[in-house]
Amino acid sequence: MKKRKLGQSDLFVSELGLGCMSLGTDGVQAQQIIEAALEEGINYFDTADLYDFGINEKIVGSSLKNVRDKVVIATKVGNRPNQEKNGWSWDPSKQYIKEAVKQSLKRLGTDYIDLYQLHGGTIEDPISETIEAFEELREEGFIRYYGISSIRPNVIREYVEKANIVSVMMQYSILDRRPEEEMLPLLSENGISVVSRGPLAKGLLSEKMLTKASKSVMESGYSDYSYDELSELIPALKEKIAKDRSLTEISLQYILSGPAVSSVIAGASSVKQVKENAQAVKTNPLTKEELDFIRTVSKANRYASHR
Repeated sequence: MKKRKLGQSDLFVSELGLGCMSLGTDGVQAQQIIEAALEEGINYFDTADLYDFGINEKIVGSSLKNVRDKVVIATKVGNRPNQEKNGWSWDPSKQYIKEAVKQSLKRLGTDYIDLYQLHGGTIEDPISETIEAFEELREEGFIRYYGISSIRPNVIREYVEKANIVSVMMQYSILDRRPEEEMLPLLSENGISVVSRGPLAKGLLSEKMLTKASKSVMESGYSDYSYDELSELIPALKEKIAKDRSLTEISLQYILSGPAVSSVIAGASSVKQVKENAQAVKTNPLTKEELDFIRTVSKANRYASHR
């Protein structure tokens, strides 16, 4: 599998990363999925301290311990669990970040984290303090690089201007093209990579298409689309472009065509899903005609809030 440089770091990440949130808590099954990912050439594994309140980090760390020097482990911080571990509060303080990283390292069973990401963020945060925490962790050797996971333009701009982030994780798909107009050019100009999450739009852009529509999607639609609009657009993509390709392939290749995009993060709850997603990114890129068609029939939506 091809690899791309992550921002201005010395990390090279596979074009497909494994989103570990959907692995579940069955360690044996999760390890099988991770091993399948490694076999397909995936070297980028994304977790968070919030996922199953730390269990996910333990599973990921245990499954990757024998190949630690060959993989890129990314995790996240900022959501502080309560004592009962049935909820959490937002805490981007320096004190909490420097405390939480040690717990993540312990659960992951590693001496360092390749990419440490702020798991959210608001414009009201003590941003300078948060940046200071990440910078100190890098100097101390606990993390190699840091980034943020955000879809808020005002927050992203602050970190682009003030921090040494190498990446921004954001939701990006054919059904959610908000990053294209302002965020992708900004990040590309500043040498910061985009890590895309949600590329298959809750399965709507996979081969199962509208059969994956939840009750809420059927009632309220997805992103800026009503269910009726989805019922027209998704079959049109399949008919016009995905004749010799899977819809999963179209969806992932569309994201990989974007400027600044280094990796597409897709979750998998089975070995079969890993293999299907991996096959989708190993094929030929979309042609200009295919990209133009997608941009013509889908909405060029933009961020309306957090300006």
